[in-house]
Amino acid sequence: MADVTFTVDGNKLTAPAGTLLIEACRKAGIEIPAFCYYPGLSLQAACRMCVVRQEKVPKLQTACTTTVAEGQVFTTDSPEIAQARKATIELLLGNHPLDCPVCDAGGECELQDMTFKYGAGESLMVDAKRHRDEQQWSPAVFYDRPRCILCYRCTRMCGEGMDVWALGIQNRGVVSVIAPNEGERLDCEQCGMCIDVCPVGALTSGSYRYKTRPWEMNHVSTVCTHCGDGCKVTLGVRQANDGSEIVRADNRDKSGINGDFLCAKGRFGFDFVDSSERLTTPLARNAQGKLEAVTWEHAFRLVGAKLKEIRDTKGGEAIGVIGSNHTTNEENYLLQKFARTVLQTNNIDHERTTDYVAFARAVAGHDGRAASLREIASAPAILLIGGDPTNEHPLLAWTLRTNVRLNKARLYVANEKRIKLERQAKAALQLPAGGYAAFSAYLGGSDNSIKDSTFRAAVLGEEKLLIIFGQEYRDSAVADLVQWGLGRPNVRFAYLGDYANSRGAADMGLLPDLLPGYVPINASGTFAQEYVGMPTTPGKTQPEMFVAAAKGELGALLVVGANPLSNGSIDLSTLKNTFVVVQDIFLTETAAIADVVFPAASLYEKTGTVTNTFGDLQLARKAADRAGVKSDFEILVRLAGSMGADVKALVPFGKVGVTADLGQSRGAQSGEADRHAVWLSANGLEPKLSPFDPLALLDEIERLVPAYKLDRLNLFGGNDIKIELGFVPVSALGSAHPELVKPAHNGLFTSGTLGHYSNGLKDLERHQAAEVAASAAD
Repeated sequence: MADVTFTVDGNKLTAPAGTLLIEACRKAGIEIPAFCYYPGLSLQAACRMCVVRQEKVPKLQTACTTTVAEGQVFTTDSPEIAQARKATIELLLGNHPLDCPVCDAGGECELQDMTFKYGAGESLMVDAKRHRDEQQWSPAVFYDRPRCILCYRCTRMCGEGMDVWALGIQNRGVVSVIAPNEGERLDCEQCGMCIDVCPVGALTSGSYRYKTRPWEMNHVSTVCTHCGDGCKVTLGVRQANDGSEIVRADNRDKSGINGDFLCAKGRFGFDFVDSSERLTTPLARNAQGKLEAVTWEHAFRLVGAKLKEIRDTKGGEAIGVIGSNHTTNEENYLLQKFARTVLQTNNIDHERTTDYVAFARAVAGHDGRAASLREIASAPAILLIGGDPTNEHPLLAWTLRTNVRLNKARLYVANEKRIKLERQAKAALQLPAGGYAAFSAYLGGSDNSIKDSTFRAAVLGEEKLLIIFGQEYRDSAVADLVQWGLGRPNVRFAYLGDYANSRGAADMGLLPDLLPGYVPINASGTFAQEYVGMPTTPGKTQPEMFVAAAKGELGALLVVGANPLSNGSIDLSTLKNTFVVVQDIFLTETAAIADVVFPAASLYEKTGTVTNTFGDLQLARKAADRAGVKSDFEILVRLAGSMGADVKALVPFGKVGVTADLGQSRGAQSGEADRHAVWLSANGLEPKLSPFDPLALLDEIERLVPAYKLDRLNLFGGNDIKIELGFVPVSALGSAHPELVKPAHNGLFTSGTLGHYSNGLKDLERHQAAEVAASAAD
């Protein structure tokens, strides 16, 4: 649309013709109040708070439904308009309980803010307050009817935003009320978005209500620890006797890759951090074979001496290391470096949930072919093959729905099963069993296995196409699909994986045959010069380590943030002659059989970077604290020190000429330290005074892992940075080991080990199971 010029409060503004006046004003810094208007949702025009005066129009107009055109003149602030808004507030307060001192929304309530601004100390309306008891619609959502101002944000968010339609309106006129569409309980995805968009305290959170007030919490933005989408989450944290307590999770400032979206896991699944089952003391097995509490110093001495003895007597190949999908990039990088240079073993692996090696190999040398999540949000055409984003990648599902709804994007779905996103698809193709392997040939013109040429013609008719494919694709299937796309212009790819840092674990080299950046161990190049003592032959995969243990060939096994014994497929007796060390948050099945257990910090309790499944790198900030635990990074450094290793060679810190500005972290100028940190980081000058500072490894990661060229100003400013797999040298890639890929397939209310210790998620899972059972009975 062509730009038009119009006048608002005497100021000349320019915006595309047809832009809503409320949006044009907000972009120009002119705030117009509104309750029912919410960006991205359909227009309601119900509250009349956004009234403005338009020249030559007899009545006040609503800014949320007025579009701008050339030459228009508006007034948004005058005594007349203020009186109209005040009258609206008086109406809303007619039956609204004045319980701000105890309301969860107190201090964050838009009605409270507007009342303070426009004043409604006296009202012409006198009516007895009509009390209604509070309702609990689910373990996560409570509804206080008298507080509701009927803005209908919640119903539109539930329907248009989530495509769930669990909320509706009962009755008409002054007795209208928001209610679940299915009886008295909420049968939905329990995302809690209805709570977030509620401008008052009508909808409240089961995990946060009546616990604290907004001004009593610190609000820290970090990255969700659950699935591979990597949502930014703002945690509300308050002090507790044993450190700090997380009491709320949201993203109300709409910063980050997910805007204001969070799913049930991000919003309600943080309580594992404060679980009473957290490990807070190192444990070591005593003479009676029982795990007992020991000091950190004793645990480090014991493990350091044992690992050193095994390395020096049996060689590094007698030690195995298993890493995590939840630890940071810096911790994963340090772990593989520690294994290769201190333990002198390439027996290092992690629980692989996606064949990122095959994907890296397929797109290697083809810059710009891997798509970020932000690109999915604006892609004109998307082909989704396999996977079930609604259950396993909620942010991706939200992004696809939003793109279709707001941008008219064309979504094509090919899947062996029916998935919810077909409701937004322009075309859907149900593949036959085993059809994924043949789908690439089908796109290429073969009708041998799939007969529907209409779907193919529609996909091939797109000039730009973004292909998202699930974990059904491995090894050669990944290669075939990517090869087909590389043969066409303007085709990009995204590969779906589990967990917050599954991609980072692979990128950082938690693999027996590949170094960070997927560089083969037998063509190590620069790594060979930097990693003194590193063996040059590929090590053992995770299953091979357990086979070696069963043969008595594995003297020690170090497990960091993983739980390989959780699925019961490994015979515990295989480890009877192996010295097992575990770093974890809980006493998992693997930790329970360990000789020494280190209590580790969760992702919410440390700083570092993580890479989501789309290759978007984000900074995870330390939000909470737990007495008695240490980050995996510090544990590894201490362990290296206890073995007599050169810690400075492991973690470069305290270089000559590097100084830190620590003098402005307290007092009246405390904000200066944060601002200086951004500038210092942008210029490669961040202070690295401690071997326990994980960001001290960023320089080395950038230097040795070509794909990780970081825009630090953006990264430390809280933005996501795209990692481009195409930088990987194509000639250097090795085997993908597709047989080792075991997708987790966590749903909306499950999250592996973390979900097991989250009462919030377990309550939601039970609630939804009951709703499904009730629906089936009906």
